[in-house]
This record gives sequence, C-alpha cells and structure tokens, in this order.
Amino acid sequence: MSKSRFFIALLPPLAIQSYVNQLKQEFADRYASRGAQRSPPHITLQPPFEWLVEQVPVLEECLINFTANRESVPVMLSGFGAFPPRVIYINVVKTQVLLTLQTDLMVYLEATLGIKLDPVSKNRAFSPHMTVAFRDLTRQNFRVAWSEFQQRHLQFEFTATELTLLIHDGRRWNVKSNSQFVITPSATLR
Repeated sequence: MSKSRFFIALLPPLAIQSYVNQLKQEFADRYASRGAQRSPPHITLQPPFEWLVEQVPVLEECLINFTANRESVPVMLSGFGAFPPRVIYINVVKTQVLLTLQTDLMVYLEATLGIKLDPVSKNRAFSPHMTVAFRDLTRQNFRVAWSEFQQRHLQFEFTATELTLLIHDGRRWNVKSNSQFVITPSATLR
C-alpha cells in the first residue's frame, strides 16, 4: 500500500487562475521564485496530509458528503499580503463564511477519516491567501518585490462552487477531483 500527499482547497475560476499564473510567472522572471508555480492558484482549506492511494475513493466520497448540504462560497481577493521574509500572496478577505467552511471541513475530516493537522499547522490560525511567491524567494528579492506589490492594486470577486482535492506527483500538485457545493449562496460576503 502506497501513500501520496493531498490537500484540499478552493480554486478560483479559470480567468482568475490565468491572471494569478501570470503573476507567478512575473515572480519567476523578475525575482527567480518558481516554487508557487508547482500548484494551481488556490486557497488552502486543509493543509497537506498523507493518505493511502488505494483509499482515495473513500476520501472523495467523504468530500462529496461534506459538500452535499453546503452553500457555494463567495470569495473576495483584495490586494497583496506577505509572510516575511519569503512569502508574498494575494490577500483573501477573511469572511465568517470562509472561516466556518474551513473549520467545519477540518472537524469533519478528523471525525470521519481521522485526518489531523500536523503540530505546526495546528498552532497557526487560518489565514486565507493565494500564494504567488514563497520558499525560493530570497530575502533580498522579497524586499524588492514587496516594496512594489504592497502598493499594487488587485480586486476580484468570485463564488467558489466546489472543493478541490489535489494530489502531489513528486514534482507538483495536480487536481485529483472536485466536489460540488449543492446550494447556491443566499447572501453576499458576510
């Protein structure tokens, strides 16, 4: 039996993914930071965990059950943020709907499948974001890039209609499957 690494996220629509991928390419070209290009643009809800490949259908069924009675999630991207000294990201507005979804998902995965956060992630508060540069961004390039990006305007709104399960192939993260939210939102950002 073999294990792979997985994580669960919200992905923006393709037009926003394309824009974010252009930003990631800009970081690769101008600041020699290519690490963020190893995954599609996303908002992580459940950080990476190991799971038996043979048991992926059980995991996928669990996600389908979780989303079955859930509303789609309104998401607003607004400007840029940073986790100094190496990470620059698109800021995701922290709404109660998003916070509740993330908490409910983690509680559900632990209760249903025994998936727990690693000790480092467990001690971190959920800070929704969409990474455009990290790890391989040098401290010097971070300072230069952040002086520009903290001033740069960015504004997008979208409705996340599904949870996405991603799998690591040894080099990059790829979409494994999607689980649709069944209910359309009854309100805007809360």
